[in-house]
Amino acid sequence: MDLLVKSAVIIDKKSPLHRKKRDILIENGLIKRMAPTIENTKKVKELQLENLHVSIGWFDSSVSFGEPGYEERESLQNGLLTAAKSGFTGIALNPNTYPVTDNKAGIHYLLSATEKYPTRVYPIGSLTKESKGVEMAELYDMQQAGAIAFNDYKTGTHNPNLLKTILSYAQAFDGIIMSFPQDNNLTNHSSANESANTLELGFKGNPGLAEEIRIARDLHLLEYTGGCLHIPTVTTQKSVALIKKAQKKGLQVSCSVSAHHLTLTDRELENFDTNYKVSPPLRSKDDCKALQNGVKEGVITIITSDHQPMDIESKKKEFALAKDGSIGLESFFGAVNSQLDLDDFIDHISIHPRAVFGIKIPELKEGAVANLSFFNPDKHWTFAKEHIYSSSHNAAFLGKQLKGEVYGIFNKNQLILK
Repeated sequence: MDLLVKSAVIIDKKSPLHRKKRDILIENGLIKRMAPTIENTKKVKELQLENLHVSIGWFDSSVSFGEPGYEERESLQNGLLTAAKSGFTGIALNPNTYPVTDNKAGIHYLLSATEKYPTRVYPIGSLTKESKGVEMAELYDMQQAGAIAFNDYKTGTHNPNLLKTILSYAQAFDGIIMSFPQDNNLTNHSSANESANTLELGFKGNPGLAEEIRIARDLHLLEYTGGCLHIPTVTTQKSVALIKKAQKKGLQVSCSVSAHHLTLTDRELENFDTNYKVSPPLRSKDDCKALQNGVKEGVITIITSDHQPMDIESKKKEFALAKDGSIGLESFFGAVNSQLDLDDFIDHISIHPRAVFGIKIPELKEGAVANLSFFNPDKHWTFAKEHIYSSSHNAAFLGKQLKGEVYGIFNKNQLILK
């Protein structure tokens, strides 16, 4: 389609047009022209919105839906529409489906079923068969089919010898191995942080040690074997320090943080609201501050929504019995935008995640394919149920004051606005 974007502030630190206001003419999905003013001589559709800003399209490295197997949580169709309305032109889709995405047929299915949607899906294959942590899955075949990385979502690999073998094997095809940082033997089967606050509330505590000891183990294995390791959703001050030390050694390790761990603390549990029951658990104020510093220092290079829909039957229970997880696509930008410098924040949700997973980075310049996110970074608003596009409503940010509104995306020659 053809589109004329009017008076948009360009956010692209690499561009000479950074922070400048420009009209952008898109023809047949390509950026034809960028100029202070472009006359609409061909009478194409115009996009003119309040305080409009534009960047290259955003990428979320940890998204779950439900289909296949858990369609009551979220379908691929509605999930991708939600992602588009939330500003994302690309997502990495976790393998926590039924059946688990642990073979090339599963990867082919996801790519085929989502091909027509403007938000592109990049499947993550399961690290082990059925994500049971016993036997390595068909990693090479899945990568050849289109998987960008391998992860047993929220499970991790408890057998260190198996992870050692996988890290060694994956080097033959530059596979990216993900290891969820949690030692279940130390969690007390709890999704509440171990702190004075949660102990007063009567929760069993899941200590930061359960995460840190697993990260320390995995980093030792990485140093021994070599390879590429990504640690998803870190949550503690010591975890950041461990990863920073490993990066200084030259180990090929990256990590991400979720929007809720970056902005919320275990104080949210005081009302026993299961929307705040997530894995890993929300941590202390000091941990939250350390995560923000880790992002600013470049130790943590990816910020993710860690979007995980759960049907009402899974959440409307006693806290101890409810399932972990929160949706986060719709609230993502507004939740994190107020915490970080806008320019750096955009890099952490567009350039850095693609670089980590070996995905081509779009460009915002004349002649490039239009892969764009549209937003207003200054609007203040309260996240409410009417702002949820997901089929499931388990949202940790319900009722929270947010800063920054997403308008939509342009990608694959399609315009999607909320």
